[in-house]
Amino acid sequence: MTDPQIAIMMLGIFILVIFLGFPIAFTLMALGVGFGYYAYFDGRRMWRAYERAVADGADTWTQWQSWIEGFFNNRIFDLFVNQTYSVMANEVLTAVPLFLFMGYIVERANIVDRLFSTLYVAARRVPGSMAVAALITCALFATATGIVGAVVTLMGLLAFPAMLKARYDTSFASGVICAGGTLGILIPPSIMLIVYAAASGVSIVRLYAGALLPGFLLAGLYLVYVIIRAILQPNIAPKPRDEDVGDTPLGQLILMILTSFVPLAFLILAVLGSILFGLATPSEAASAGALGGLLLAVLYRALTWQRLRESVYLTLKTTAMVCWLFVGSWVFASVFSYLGGERLISEFVTGLDISPITFLIMAQLIIFLLGWPLEWSEIIIIFVPIFLPLLSHFGVDPLFFGVLVALNLQTSFLTPPMAMSAYYLKGIAPPHVRLTQIFAGCMPYLAMVFLSMLLIYLFPSIVFALPELVYGR
Repeated sequence: MTDPQIAIMMLGIFILVIFLGFPIAFTLMALGVGFGYYAYFDGRRMWRAYERAVADGADTWTQWQSWIEGFFNNRIFDLFVNQTYSVMANEVLTAVPLFLFMGYIVERANIVDRLFSTLYVAARRVPGSMAVAALITCALFATATGIVGAVVTLMGLLAFPAMLKARYDTSFASGVICAGGTLGILIPPSIMLIVYAAASGVSIVRLYAGALLPGFLLAGLYLVYVIIRAILQPNIAPKPRDEDVGDTPLGQLILMILTSFVPLAFLILAVLGSILFGLATPSEAASAGALGGLLLAVLYRALTWQRLRESVYLTLKTTAMVCWLFVGSWVFASVFSYLGGERLISEFVTGLDISPITFLIMAQLIIFLLGWPLEWSEIIIIFVPIFLPLLSHFGVDPLFFGVLVALNLQTSFLTPPMAMSAYYLKGIAPPHVRLTQIFAGCMPYLAMVFLSMLLIYLFPSIVFALPELVYGR
């Protein structure tokens, strides 16, 4: 077999192994080191060390020790160490644990509970008021944490039972929680966008600026759908009864908004604004965000040693997962490229003589299908880099491609049979809620995602307007 064929076999083995349920990061490292040893193997080094020991009259144990040292004298081990150090020294990735900590401390401090209650009372006259409040809360909380599972689970415990108690249709309520919980991987400051920036070399500040309007566009489409559906089918989202919300005086309502909605919204806007306008680097802004989250927890008298310890533990756990994925994927990608796999795929795609739009559709379709068995982190770190070298050939801006991917990955959490948002919600939903009902509730939001991708392709200024306005061309 030729080296490029071995590289394709390496990729095929990886896909097979992850379908069998093996850990992604360690599978990448094992395959990278194993195939890398073959790629960089030089038998002459091993035998030269052994022959020198024999020539020097060394004893048998020393001779075999020299042979073993020669066996491990392979460039793949140097590559593995260097890639690990590169990940640890990557300044862009420094923002990941800080943003995660901000989100987890906000979650543990029960700030989201206050936020949802306030928004529900404020929007009580809007059709589908509880669903609207849940979507806005999901968007804000998802933006703060960027962890889909945490948002869906918390909102599933908080808002989902409240909607069912208010006689909302089960599928309708399910779709709101599942779709709203995924917004955090698109709307800045998003962990996914940081990972894409690190993998692609795109400026994170330009990427944040480019993703802001598409993120609001998608959230807006969700809200429009919910309100229109509640107007056309009022039985699926009944209006709240007076005894449920009461007649809250205007002054008390304003006070509720000032003490619950404004602090968290201000924290997120301050962090994002400092990045977009160049007042702070992503790491500096994330540090301020983490400190702000702690201060909010203190102000709400919700900071305890137990909650702080849980936030730190969850931050370290998720950060370690992301960093080991980077280490494994970069070793895997380096060996894959060295064997000629990347060049083989590039030559195959460019040889198809397809148009840029066909390339975009093909790439997004592949990412859409990969979203069924894989998390967004594996797709961004492992498979998206395969497409990146092809972007210049088809004249596609990496920033534009990244925003399309971020939109596309919303579907990976909503598409059966592996819709992870649906499984997160099912895990904490009442027993009578069926998985098929949750799947049915997610379907309309898939249409909203595809519509937003179409709008962005037809009107690219949705992506490029803000980066060009703030930073120039």
